[in-house]
Amino acid sequence: MRFILIITLLSFSLLAVDNAIEKKLLEVPKKMSIKTKKNRFYFLVTPKVNNVHKELTKRYERISKDIHNKNYTDEIKELKTYFKARTDLELLQSLKPHPRSITIAQAAMESAWATSRFFVEANNVFGMWSANPDEPRIAASEKRNGKRTIWLRKFESIEDSIREYYNLIARGKSFREFREVRYESENPFDIITKLDKYSEIGDKYAQELMGIIKYNNLTKYD
Repeated sequence: MRFILIITLLSFSLLAVDNAIEKKLLEVPKKMSIKTKKNRFYFLVTPKVNNVHKELTKRYERISKDIHNKNYTDEIKELKTYFKARTDLELLQSLKPHPRSITIAQAAMESAWATSRFFVEANNVFGMWSANPDEPRIAASEKRNGKRTIWLRKFESIEDSIREYYNLIARGKSFREFREVRYESENPFDIITKLDKYSEIGDKYAQELMGIIKYNNLTKYD
């Protein structure tokens, strides 16, 4: 019993240390080497991506098994409503998370390797906009076309931001083809070609993401 208590206390101590380090790392130094910037990003973001991906994978596998066994639970009905899925296949396409390498590459691009103001002040990893004045959000520094204020969502945590990013991909009409391809393939370079609608730069966006994945060997996280 004493040994278990010591291990538990050590675990809490390590967690406190990690939290303290994370809080300190959220402060962006004025000068950082590229290596330091990337290591900081990996420390802050990659474990959170792993946590959310594991969580979503477990749900996908559970629901897939229930559907295969014709066990249509209330949870399946609720998920179909939430994800606007008309069929079992559409639901599974929405629930299956894509390779972590894609998520990490997007996080790096959208947050400028965890240095953007939206990341630091709002835990907004993917630059997700807000159209709801009643939700927590912050204004962009520049106005769209010099007139319209752009608002970005503010999240309680990095994990919340990553979770909402997956929801955005799972529900958005613009990502239907992306969902179809990711359901059939585990190859990030096949899947990523359908992310052209995530950004205004279209096909170039997918090409830049591919470059980030290849150059930084992000497939090691898949």
